[in-house]
Parts: sequence; C-alpha cells; structure tokens
Amino acid sequence: MKLSTLLLGISFILAGGWLTGCSSTNNKKENEHTEEAAETRWSTEDANKWYEKQAWLVGCNFSPSTAINQLEMWQADSFDTLTINKELGWAADLGFNTVRVYLHDLLYEQDSAGFLNRMDTFLAIADKHHIKPLFVFFDSCWDPFPKLGKQRAPKPHVHNSGWVQSPGSEVLKDSTQYPKLERYIKGVVTHFAQDNRILGWDVWNEPNNPNKSSYGKVELENKDKYVYELLKKTFDWARASQPSQPLTSGLWDGGDWSDSTALTEIQRLQLEASDIISFHNYEDPASFEARIKQLEKYGRPILCTEYMARPNKSTFEGSLPIAKKYNVGAYNWGFVDGKTQTIYAWDSWSKSYDAPPKVWFHDILRKDGTPYSKEEVAFIKSLTKATN
Repeated sequence: MKLSTLLLGISFILAGGWLTGCSSTNNKKENEHTEEAAETRWSTEDANKWYEKQAWLVGCNFSPSTAINQLEMWQADSFDTLTINKELGWAADLGFNTVRVYLHDLLYEQDSAGFLNRMDTFLAIADKHHIKPLFVFFDSCWDPFPKLGKQRAPKPHVHNSGWVQSPGSEVLKDSTQYPKLERYIKGVVTHFAQDNRILGWDVWNEPNNPNKSSYGKVELENKDKYVYELLKKTFDWARASQPSQPLTSGLWDGGDWSDSTALTEIQRLQLEASDIISFHNYEDPASFEARIKQLEKYGRPILCTEYMARPNKSTFEGSLPIAKKYNVGAYNWGFVDGKTQTIYAWDSWSKSYDAPPKVWFHDILRKDGTPYSKEEVAFIKSLTKATN
C-alpha cells in the first residue's frame, strides 16, 4: 500500500468518514474500497442503476434574484433564505425537481464551518420543496479576479456582469495554493458524502472556456493547460472522499463528441472521469438532439446542465420534449430575473442596451413570480406534470 493511500485512509478515520458500528472485517473491506474509489469512477452498470432510481430530472441553474454571483449568494451577510425559499417554491410549482447551484472555493477558505452550515440550510429548504441540487465546485467563466466581501452592483443591462470564476486566475496559475483547493473539495464532499438530499457534484463548469467575449484581454495565458492539471486533481480529490453521489463535468464546445480522435485533452478527461455524462447546448432542437445521440455511445446517464437561449432557437418548446424523449436531465439557464441580468444576451458585453430586450435571453419569471411567458410556463408544466 502506498504511503499516500495509508495517510488518506487515516484522515478519513479521523474525520469520521467511516460508518459506525462496523466490524473489523467490514472496516478492512472499506479500506480496500477506499483505495479503489480514489482511483476509479462508477461502472456503467452502477451509474445506470443510480439513474433508474431518479425521476426525470428537470430544473434550472439557480441563483436567488438578490445575488449577483456565487459569493453574494453564500456569504453570511447576504445569504438570503427568504428569497431562496420563495423562489425554490416557485421552481417546485413548475414541477422542477432539481437545481444546479454554484459554490466557490473562497467561501470555504473564509469560513468553512459557516459555509457548510449555510449549505445545510439551503439543502433543508430545497428538500422541503422536493428539489435535489447538483452543486458546481469550479467555474472558468466571467471575472477571473474574485474577491470576498461586498460585491459590486450590476452593470446596467449587462449579462452576468458580476459573476466570478473559481478558482481565480491568481490561484489557478500557482500550484502552491492547490492544497487549499484540495481542502475545499474534500471538506465539502466528505461533509455531505452520504447526504441523499444532494443529486450530484459538477466538478468544473466549462473548464476550457477562454472568456474571449468578456474578460479575454486579462485572461491567464495558456489557461487550459493549468485547468487540465487541476481538473484531474479535482476529480481525484472528490472521488477520494467516497461520495454516494455521482461526479460529472459537462462538455460544451467542439465538434463530434462521439469521435474520440476529435476530442481535446480536457474533453477526453471530462468523459473518462465523469460517473454520469453532462453537456451544454444553446442551439436549435436538431443540434440538441444530435448532441444527445453523440453521447449515447458511452452508455451512461446524460444530463444537459445548460440550455435555453431564446434568440438562439434554444427554447423549452424545442429542447425539453427531446430531453424527455431520451430521458436526459435538463437544466435551463436562469430562473428569476434578478441581479445576474441574464435576460440580456451574451452580446451585451459588446452591444449597448438601454432597456430590457423584447425577447428575454434566459430566465423564466419576473421578480414578483409572474411568468415572462404564460404559454411557456404552461408548456413546462405540461411536461413535468405539475399540478399547481
């Protein structure tokens, strides 16, 4: 047994990671399982058995309308449980049973105990509404210079003007800071490893996104090379914590995902390390269905963790029936129009808007809970079989 593996096993024992009341024989078996779990993903059979136990997964990417980014959502002085409870109630009314929610490494570094407590509070609220979150650890999109504390006000009429990357570029390029990222991943996963209120862990959102349309001029040079190495470590850290929930990281760009020779290093890693497969698609229904067919060859459950950009012909009416047909989980981007301002298109970073667009880019509801489109909401409910 490697010294690193022995130390890993000791750390789990000290952290209370083992189930109590086991015999010494069972503990030996669990030690052997820990070695294997730290190195391997779920089998295809195990992944599909897990998926068979789930209802058709449908929901949204969720941030309360009062938060401009992940930090404002989770920091103690701006953690808005009243809005979270209200808006998750609206999500449940639509028949949503899951939401995708972003975390941030700085939150754990700032106050690990407080952050875990707030996550537990969020889970209690979500569970009350019969909603299971898919939590996202890292994100390569938007501002590469995150800072704790009071977050800036939204820039008028600009899509995601305050969203921040995790980790920031200063940490990403400095491997001497990776131990604190390891503590974050292992700390969170270990704490919630057996929590059946959690659907799964999305290890890294769009890891190779270059941010050219927004922060491209200040992005880290050769960012994808740093990301690749850290993405490998992140999968290992999360898996070493023996979660009962699956790990994933979603493909979002490039050509034919069924062609192994066309995959980038990061795409190949995402596919080979994920227990369940996830992807993003903001294109028309034909493209959406084509992506699903490309991924079916891998024989694992599939989630579309981002879709729905109305001007791009990515709509509920076009994509959601296809997702249901193939039993693919579906999370549209955005929910309630708020401080993220994602009713505006991505081009709002280069094009000036002085009023809300006639056709919303993302989001479903206004701040008072009324729908952007009554017909659209009725359609969603018809597929989710919501009775409200």
